[in-house]
Amino acid sequence: MRLRNVLITTTALISSLLLTSCGAGPSAASRTIVRVTDGAETAITTDGNDLKVRNLLLVELKDGSGTGVLVGSIINDAPKDDALLGVSVNGITAKVTGVTTLMQNSVIQFEGPTANAKAVIPAMNVSAGNNAVVSLFFAHAGEVKINAIVLDQSDTYAGVTA
Repeated sequence: MRLRNVLITTTALISSLLLTSCGAGPSAASRTIVRVTDGAETAITTDGNDLKVRNLLLVELKDGSGTGVLVGSIINDAPKDDALLGVSVNGITAKVTGVTTLMQNSVIQFEGPTANAKAVIPAMNVSAGNNAVVSLFFAHAGEVKINAIVLDQSDTYAGVTA
């Protein structure tokens, strides 16, 4: 009877240690989760390019014109310069103003307090709550398409204007 109690206690102790420890270490997949709250993300890392698109989304203006405004960042981590040649949403060309050159370690920021560029899509005709295909065209990296959500002009995005 005593051997049975020792065996049960030992089994319980070993099970509790195995169930509560993580054998994958500090780089376990469950520890490196990145959650994007709104915007879409992608990267172009082929042929010597290292462009990252972060938190990309569209804001539909309340004026009823169907106009959309791009929000997000493009970062160049490559040692060579690149340039944003254009933006389109579902095949509709955006009017891009501001900074379009991406030098190494530089950022193109659409909207927000540190914005240095603006992309307005007239007659985008995609309502808030839906997704749209945003195409970004670069001089060296080529084209990248990303599926972005369309949000309404309220709360965090209330200050977004054309």
